[in-house]
Formats: sequence, C-alpha cells, structure tokens
Amino acid sequence: MDIRQMPFDHPDAVKLNDQVQLEYAARYGDEGDVTPLDPSMFAPPGGLYLLAYDGRGRPVATGGWRTQDENAEGYANGDAELKRMYVAPEARGLGLARRILAALEEDARAAGRIRMVLETGTAQPEAIALYTSSGYEPCAKFGHYREYENSRCFAKPLTAH
Repeated sequence: MDIRQMPFDHPDAVKLNDQVQLEYAARYGDEGDVTPLDPSMFAPPGGLYLLAYDGRGRPVATGGWRTQDENAEGYANGDAELKRMYVAPEARGLGLARRILAALEEDARAAGRIRMVLETGTAQPEAIALYTSSGYEPCAKFGHYREYENSRCFAKPLTAH
C-alpha cells in the first residue's frame, strides 16, 4: 500500500468521499455528513489529506486533519480535527486506517497542534473501536453534529514522543 498526500478535491479523493457519503447515508438513514468542508482546510501547514493506493494503483482509503481553534462549535485552541477517515470495503482489515491515523497524528503534532479530535456516530462501531484502541477518549461534544444524540466525540493529546 502506498499512502500519498493529495488535495481534498483530487478526483481520487472525491471518488472515495462519494463512497463514504453513501455509507454514512445507509448507516444513518440520511444524506450523509453535511459538515461544511473546503479543500483549503486540508492544505499544509493547517491540515493534511492522505490517500492510500493498493498495489494496482486504485485509491482505497482516505483521511485528513484540519486546524480548529476555540469557537462557538466547541473546539479548543490547538485542536486538529480528523475528517473523512474511510477504508473501502475491499481493503478493510489490512491496517490502513491505523497507518493513516498515525501519519495524520504525526503531521498535526509537527504542525504544532496539541490535541486531535474527531466526531463519529453510534452506527460506526468499527470507527469507535479503532479510535479507543488508539488512545482516544470520549470528550465534550463539538462540531456540526454536537446536538445529535447518536454523535460521539473523542480526543487524544498530541504530546511529543
């Protein structure tokens, strides 16, 4: 597997984003994640977007982080927010999500962010298991879905190794 930095609006990223939106819609019975996102949010040094490609050059996983600071949606100064963590069904179970997560954490740490935060939902038990086994702990709700009952928010300090 080859993990590459790519723009959020790269055609391969758009393709996988469309796939994850369909999965969100199926799991939650809605239109998918409607959090407002702009490609510039993932541009270094204030963010990063990664795509993983399989041995045949097909995009099979994504993940990104974007800078957040204290605001009315409940973020804190120094936050880095994970967005669009997704592994296509045919590539699940290969450790790609963990590899992407570790790379995003390292990049956010290097950019001076002090806490990685994420929002997921109760219909994504695999995501919750990944994050809790990676050192994330429940935290106060934040972001677009903070008022939703099935929303779950997690955080992990990005302290230096």
